[in-house]
Amino acid sequence: MIDTVVKIGNLELRNPVMTASGTYGYGTEFKDFVDFSRIGGIIVKGTTLRSREGNPYPRLAEVSQGLLNTIGLQNKGVDYFVEHIYPEIQDYDTNIIVNVSGTCPEDYAECAEKLADLPKIPAIEVNISCPNVKQGGMTIGVDPKAASEVIRAVRKAYPKTMIVKLTPNVTDITEIARAVEAEGADSVSLINCLNGMAIDAERRKPILSMVTGGLSGPCVKPVALRMVYQVSKAVKIPVIGLGGISNATDAVEFMLAGATAIEIGTANFIDPSVTMKVASGIEDYLKRHNYQSVKQIIGALEV
Repeated sequence: MIDTVVKIGNLELRNPVMTASGTYGYGTEFKDFVDFSRIGGIIVKGTTLRSREGNPYPRLAEVSQGLLNTIGLQNKGVDYFVEHIYPEIQDYDTNIIVNVSGTCPEDYAECAEKLADLPKIPAIEVNISCPNVKQGGMTIGVDPKAASEVIRAVRKAYPKTMIVKLTPNVTDITEIARAVEAEGADSVSLINCLNGMAIDAERRKPILSMVTGGLSGPCVKPVALRMVYQVSKAVKIPVIGLGGISNATDAVEFMLAGATAIEIGTANFIDPSVTMKVASGIEDYLKRHNYQSVKQIIGALEV
């Protein structure tokens, strides 16, 4: 038997494959297509202290090898999640991780604190990188000082495993990674969406309501790989890689670059069973190359 288990802080994953927040809802939309016991975890959609309506429509635009979105963290707030969503998903046979966002350190901390007592939520992913909100999100994630303040506040309020999701829209992503590591982050996940835009030439207008949006999908993979490689060399905590992963080969590349685990996002829209296929494909890769454990390929890139 090949050992596919990896650890992120105190969080143990049966294999390195997780879903990316914002692309998987709460998992309920995929339960008819996916055997959750075959993947490492589900990261549910962004959750904020209070309800958010999100941005005006249109909020999605397909582009070459990718997808632009400007959803704007639409959700009903953490109290609604605790009372209505959690009871529905708590018994899924995988790790359930909540993506947490806010506009200031106090919002982040209060939201995280409300999730800390839920026994079936072993970890949170703190989103300091959403490009589609005017306050919070990426405005925090591009500034080491602001990022440190948020993670310091969340660390005081939340005792379980804390993953911090980083934005690629910075000059030096390792600076942000080191800053959040210093404040107690157990792991960093990267990359969130790149800033992009799409134009309707006939109408001479932007396609998205907010003009710009977050770019995801296969087109961002080379950037994501490069950043995962850089960050894995800069911090001692585990790195979770995401950005354009569509198959097992993509996932293995991220692990060779230094990722302990990976998240699959946009590809779920194309094939709802892609996570299981990637998990099986990683195991097949390990068998073909005579590895006994998935840990043997983490950071094993020969440079």
